[in-house]
Amino acid sequence: MAIPLEDNFTDIIGKAQRGLRISDSQLAEESSVSADRIRKLRDGTFDDETAARIAPALQLDAAALCKLGSGKWDPESVGEIDGLAQFNTQYGDMTVNAYLVWDPASREAVAFDTGADCGGMLQRIAKEKLDVKLILLTHAHPDHVADLRRLTKETGAPVFISEREPEEGAESIAEGKRFRVGSLEIEARLTWGHSPGGMTYVITGLSRPVAVVGDSLFAGSMGGGNVSYEDAVRNNREKILTLPDETIVCPGHGPLTTVGKEKRDNPFFAGGA
Repeated sequence: MAIPLEDNFTDIIGKAQRGLRISDSQLAEESSVSADRIRKLRDGTFDDETAARIAPALQLDAAALCKLGSGKWDPESVGEIDGLAQFNTQYGDMTVNAYLVWDPASREAVAFDTGADCGGMLQRIAKEKLDVKLILLTHAHPDHVADLRRLTKETGAPVFISEREPEEGAESIAEGKRFRVGSLEIEARLTWGHSPGGMTYVITGLSRPVAVVGDSLFAGSMGGGNVSYEDAVRNNREKILTLPDETIVCPGHGPLTTVGKEKRDNPFFAGGA
């Protein structure tokens, strides 16, 4: 079954409105749309005209927002990549993702986050006869590190996380840190904004480049700017969306996507929004 998008149009509008600190009355004034129509849109009644008119005030791309709101936004089909696996687990009312990336030749592997339950990941490690050399954390929010102690115990691998977001049992690293595992090369890029030290890990050495982005970027959306909306947007634009278009984006929630797809169709970034 395909993984649904993490955010719908109301989530996107809400994140932009909160991030830019624009009230309903301010948005109505800037877009020349009544506050009543805006409230109906935010309550889930999609209206192309209203969405298109408020998008510029929210620094969103109108065409991309309308495409998503009308149900025409489809995730890009990535297909099977030898050396990449996604795991989906339930954490409360959320589905959270974790990942394994490995060198198909040496079978040396890296785990990214744990999700709520690393059981599926451990089964895949055994099935593929992988040797996990590293555990890299995108950030320390509980849904992403809930099973860290078990994964660490079962693999014996060292754990690393941003120095701006310490986690018990993990070694702190700075932006620019590089790792080599088999034929894989991994670069840590600081993409904070959703969390204080959100890290994106850019991996080369598979058939396509891969970016494990945590909650920095989602298919069709982005993580909320809990710490800094402005920096969340800027870091996504400068440190993720400058990667090659064919780069596979592995988000903390929702389906896989690509850099090219998000540049074309993500309401936060399409059309230079």
